[in-house]
Amino acid sequence: MIYLDYAATAPLLPEVRRAMYETEDFGNPDSLHAYGRRAAKNVTEARDKIAGILGVRPAEVFFTSGGTEADNWAVRQMGRGKALASSVEHAAVLSALPLRPSAGETLPVGEDGLVDPGTAEASMSEDVGLICVMAVNNETGCIQPVEELARIAHARGAFLFSDCVQAAPSQDLAAIARHADAISLSAHKVGGPKGVGALVVKKGVPLGRLIAGGEQERGLRGGTVNVAGVVGFACALELAQANRAAFCAHTGRLRGLFERRILGELGPRARADGENRAPNISHLTFEGGGEALLGRLDLSGLAASGGAACSAHASLPSHVLLAMGRTTEEAKRGVRFSFGAETTEEEALRAAEIVLHCLK
Repeated sequence: MIYLDYAATAPLLPEVRRAMYETEDFGNPDSLHAYGRRAAKNVTEARDKIAGILGVRPAEVFFTSGGTEADNWAVRQMGRGKALASSVEHAAVLSALPLRPSAGETLPVGEDGLVDPGTAEASMSEDVGLICVMAVNNETGCIQPVEELARIAHARGAFLFSDCVQAAPSQDLAAIARHADAISLSAHKVGGPKGVGALVVKKGVPLGRLIAGGEQERGLRGGTVNVAGVVGFACALELAQANRAAFCAHTGRLRGLFERRILGELGPRARADGENRAPNISHLTFEGGGEALLGRLDLSGLAASGGAACSAHASLPSHVLLAMGRTTEEAKRGVRFSFGAETTEEEALRAAEIVLHCLK
C-alpha cells in the first residue's frame, strides 16, 4: 500500500514512541505523593516545551483530547458576542457555532478557497466578538491570511481564533501565535499520539469552563491529564517545527511530480483545487471522481480520502468545495492526496499511475 492520507493522520514517530515509553511514572499528576509529583513534572515539562515552541506562556497552553475538542472549546467559550467563522472551517468549528451563547455566522470564501479580508472587515458588526479562520484548510490545503484577519479583528475589539491542526507540519506556528489570540493543535497530525491536543489562549482573553468536575487545566477542563500523551505531543511538535523547512521542500517536490503527471495526462478532465496551498496537500477534482474512485484506489493499493476523515462516512458533497462555488455534483468528486516526510519519490510517481489507471 502507498499511504497518501497524512492529512488524516500521520504514523507515530519512533522518537515519540520512545519518549512516551520512557515516561515511566504511572501516578496521577494531581496526587501529592512521589508518584504524582513525578508525573506532574512530566506534564509541566511538556507544557513548557510546547509553550517555548509557540512563543507563549506555559499558563496559556491548555491540554485537550484533540483538535475537535479544542475547536469546540474556543468557539463555544472564548470571548463574548457573536462569532464569524469562514465557510470552509472544519466541522468541529462550524458545528459548534450554533452552540455559542450568541451564535454566529459564516464568512464566504472565493473560488480560490480564501477569505477576502475586505469581506471580513465589512462583516464586522458591533456585536462580533470572535473571528474563526483556520490557518490551513484540511481539505484543499489553502493557507488563509490569518495575520491580516487578526488585525481586522483587533481593530474592532474582537479576538481571532485559528484552527492550526492542519498547519502544524508546514507553517511557522510561533508566527501564527503572535497574531492570533488562540490556536488549536492536534498531536496525531505531526506524528504524535491520537487523543491529545491543545487549545492555546493568550492571557487576558475570556475563556469559559469546558468540563466541570476537576481543577485540572486551571480549573477550566476537569479530568486527569494523559501524561504519556502530552509527553509524546510535545516531542512530536518539536520535531515537526524543527524539520518544517525540509518537510515543505520534500512534500512540495513530490506533490509537483504527482500533479504534473496526472494533470498533464488528463487535461481539462481534472483540476487542482484552491490557491496558496500548503505543499503537502493536493486536492484534485476529477470527471470520474467520487466514492467509486476512492474504492478503486484502495483496492489498487493507494490510500487517499475524499476530504476530512471525520466525515468520510457521510457520503455528502464537500462543504469546502460548495463554499468555493462548485456544484453539488462537482463537490462529490474531489479526492485529497496528502504527503508526508516518509513518502518517497517512487511512491508519488507510482501513486499518479494508479490514479490514472483507476480513472481509465
